[in-house]
Amino acid sequence: MTGMDDGVKHLLAADIGGTNSRFGHFLSHPGGRIEQVHNLWLSTREAASFADMLAALGKADFPLRPSDADAAVFAVPGPMSGPVGVMGTASGTTCTFANIAWDMDLGRDAPRFGLKNAALVNDFAAQAQGFRTPLAGEALPILPGRFDPAKVRGVMGAGTGLGMAALAPLADGGHQVLSSEGGHGSRFFYRDEQDFLRLVAEATGEPYPRGDVVLSGLGLTLLHRYLTGRDLSPAEVAAEITPDSETTAMFAAFYGRAARDYALTVLAGGGMYISGGVAAKNPFLVTHPRFAAEFRDSPTMAGFLSAIPVSLARRQDMGLFGAALCAHLLLGRKPPT
Repeated sequence: MTGMDDGVKHLLAADIGGTNSRFGHFLSHPGGRIEQVHNLWLSTREAASFADMLAALGKADFPLRPSDADAAVFAVPGPMSGPVGVMGTASGTTCTFANIAWDMDLGRDAPRFGLKNAALVNDFAAQAQGFRTPLAGEALPILPGRFDPAKVRGVMGAGTGLGMAALAPLADGGHQVLSSEGGHGSRFFYRDEQDFLRLVAEATGEPYPRGDVVLSGLGLTLLHRYLTGRDLSPAEVAAEITPDSETTAMFAAFYGRAARDYALTVLAGGGMYISGGVAAKNPFLVTHPRFAAEFRDSPTMAGFLSAIPVSLARRQDMGLFGAALCAHLLLGRKPPT
């Protein structure tokens, strides 16, 4: 299976997560349109290596063999190294993860599986690219305003960890995606939240509270334990809490605070997108009034923050579509309009 006679090309896209990895077969059309043909989820934790995961993909009910893809892009949770491609975002060929027991090295594994035109991109850079596709129009409005592609737009999301990226406009009308590993930076707490801070420190053994811990499935578990004394999995907590729960209110406050800080860091006057599985599965964690209150709370920048629109991605496959867009751009094609 190679490129079709009418110029349509086959793309292999993947969003490698700490818990699950999504794979997609997309078609790249010469006019800029990207079309999803098939998708598949595989367990990241059950794979012993990247090669093991690709071998599992080959054995699964997935219509595109890696060797038949005209371009392949893998969105990965971490910084990359290796050659940088031209896709509107930094790319590479190797990555060592913080939350996955194995690494990725396309120089080592691509020849074994016949991959060509292959690259790695940061997972939240792919999320940001996803908001350059028509999927952005499906987002749920959280705070009012007009998204402005002529200004910087921020993307943030909690899942297995906390991801961040920004879409920066270029003079030629294009965009550069700025990757970030800000989720590994420290989160701050108010005076009346210090008891929770101590619980996080005891649970993790880490010297400071990282966003990857506080704003994640693990963070939801720890917060619910702190407030209720019950030790539940993230899925169990999500099934138990309601829009009126104290856990919801406090987590929404932490989320709004983190989104505010990132919006100020990158001057996201063009808008903020919230993505990631935690809020996609539980929208009330960001529609709660505490999210808006914390997002706009600033003694000096309240006016700027109040004008920033915020939307929530309803779909959990934004990163997969973003990786497909990167593969499409890797072939030298124009982005969707």
